[in-house]
Amino acid sequence: MTAAPFTPAFEDLPEEIPVFPLAGALLLPHGRLPLNIFEPRYLAMVEDALAAGRMFGMLQGDPSRPRDERGTAVYSVGCLGRISSFSETEDGRYLITLTGLLRYRVREELPMRRGYRRMRVDYSPYRADLLPLPTGDSIPRPQLIEILRPYFRSHGIEVNWEAIEKTPEALLVNTLAMVCPFSVAEKQALLEAPDPAARAGLLATLVRMGAHGDGPEGRGLPS
Repeated sequence: MTAAPFTPAFEDLPEEIPVFPLAGALLLPHGRLPLNIFEPRYLAMVEDALAAGRMFGMLQGDPSRPRDERGTAVYSVGCLGRISSFSETEDGRYLITLTGLLRYRVREELPMRRGYRRMRVDYSPYRADLLPLPTGDSIPRPQLIEILRPYFRSHGIEVNWEAIEKTPEALLVNTLAMVCPFSVAEKQALLEAPDPAARAGLLATLVRMGAHGDGPEGRGLPS
C-alpha cells in the first residue's frame, strides 16, 4: 500500500519537532484536530511550522506527574500532525486543522525555541501509521451502534446517526476516540493501542463503561 496524498515519506520525517502539550487533546493518525491558537509561544510555533514542512507534534500533559522547570509533565508517546488548513482571525489568533500522520516516542527534550518546547523523537515503532486506514470492521457495525446509543444518551450528546452508519469503521473509531469525553489516561491508552483493531476494542470497552454512568475519574483502565 502507498501513503495517502500529502503524507511525507518516512525518511523525510523530522527528528526534531516542535510540540504542543495539551491534556485531553488527542490526535490520532488520519484524525483531524481543530485548534484555536492564541498564546504568543504557540503562535510562534505555528509560524515556524508553516515555514518548515507544516508539521508539529501533539503530546498530552500527564496530570499524574508534577510540573518542572520546562512546564507540564508529558507522556512519552505523541502524534505528529501536519497543518492541513489555516486561517488568521482579526484579533491575531490562528485557527488551524492538524491532520495526524503517525505516532512517535520522545527520545529527549531539547532547549526551547521562541518559548515553545521541542523534542527529539523516534517514529520507528509506528511506521505503519503512515499507511491508509484498514478497511473492514473489527467490531460488527450493528454491535458498535448498539453500544454507542446508550453512551451518547447517558452523556446528552446529539449525533448524526446517518453519518455514523456511513463512516468507515477505522475512521469512526479514531474520530470517537478523539471527541468523546474520556479521561486523559484513557485517551492516552487509545493513542498507544498497538493497531486499529486493538483501538476499536478498547474504545468499545470504554464506551460500555461510560454508558453505565462510570465517570472518567471513578474508573480505571481495563486491564
